[in-house]
Amino acid sequence: MDGTQANIEHWEERVDLAAAFRWTARLNMHEGVSNHFSLAVNDDGTKFLMNPNQVHFSRISASDMLLLDANDPDALNSPNAPDPTAWGLHGGLHRYCAHARCAMHIHSIHATVLACLQDKILPPLDQNAAMFFDRQVVDDSYGGLAFEEEGERCAQLFTDPKKKVMIMGNHGIMVIGDTVAETFNRMYFFERACEVYIRALQTGQPLSILPDDIAAKTADEIENYPEQDIRHLAELKGILDEEGSNYAS
Repeated sequence: MDGTQANIEHWEERVDLAAAFRWTARLNMHEGVSNHFSLAVNDDGTKFLMNPNQVHFSRISASDMLLLDANDPDALNSPNAPDPTAWGLHGGLHRYCAHARCAMHIHSIHATVLACLQDKILPPLDQNAAMFFDRQVVDDSYGGLAFEEEGERCAQLFTDPKKKVMIMGNHGIMVIGDTVAETFNRMYFFERACEVYIRALQTGQPLSILPDDIAAKTADEIENYPEQDIRHLAELKGILDEEGSNYAS
């Protein structure tokens, strides 16, 4: 870390976010210059880091992150204002949902296909899908772009702290967690599980869904599995470092 970086607040959190952005782009789970990740940095969750307005995930670096206050009514009038829909969605979330420390919103292909089905809940078809058993909430009331009113409505659906994935009907997903590592890991595996489910549906064959008791047991076991999320992000950062990426600049 050079002297300039040392003077930037929440540096390690910024680096973790930047790595998550870079890897999300590499997995082709980005949406051009749209979609947003955020991370609360104060106790009540109202101050948060978020990606700058309409910068491609593959180019975002740690020093680029905006530091925002969900209770600042002039946030959209500042010279370095966030994307209005990012502010609406993430500002609302960090204003009304203190347990959502980190939030990642994407329109990844397979999760968005799920969000466009009449039955939007991911069933426990395989081990990855089982980790989300009884941990999903569905928003079936899409109302247009996520400006302030739409963002606040979505935030208030995360009332149950156990449910950390929102399938946003006809839109995409919002994944929450305590840390960047935890949230990215959850987002990654949800998209993987959605891909298996969608591909299984495409076969036209009957699906072998796990029983509820086995799915619940598996979900609890994975939730308590030691440090997989931490190691996952650490390995991705290690790969980026070996490649000479400037994500941590």
